[in-house]
Amino acid sequence: MSKKVQEKAKTVSKETAPSSKIDMVFEKQNYILTAVAFAVVVLGFLLMWGGKEDIYSFRRITLAPIIVIAGFLIGVYAIMYKPKNTHGAD
Repeated sequence: MSKKVQEKAKTVSKETAPSSKIDMVFEKQNYILTAVAFAVVVLGFLLMWGGKEDIYSFRRITLAPIIVIAGFLIGVYAIMYKPKNTHGAD
């Protein structure tokens, strides 16, 4: 093998070598917002669930669906949110 081919093979292997840092799809803030969204949706469903009180109460037919929709909107925001790059490498 010629010297050029050996040098090129070394640079290619360095570029394709696995790095020690794992590239995640989302940042930490995205996962925190997703957890908050999940908790809000669960809270909304718990408010819909009830005992023997009136099935047409304000809590069940108005408040709980609004909270569930808010949880879904937070989830959409969590997916779309792009944190500012503080590391300077972009």
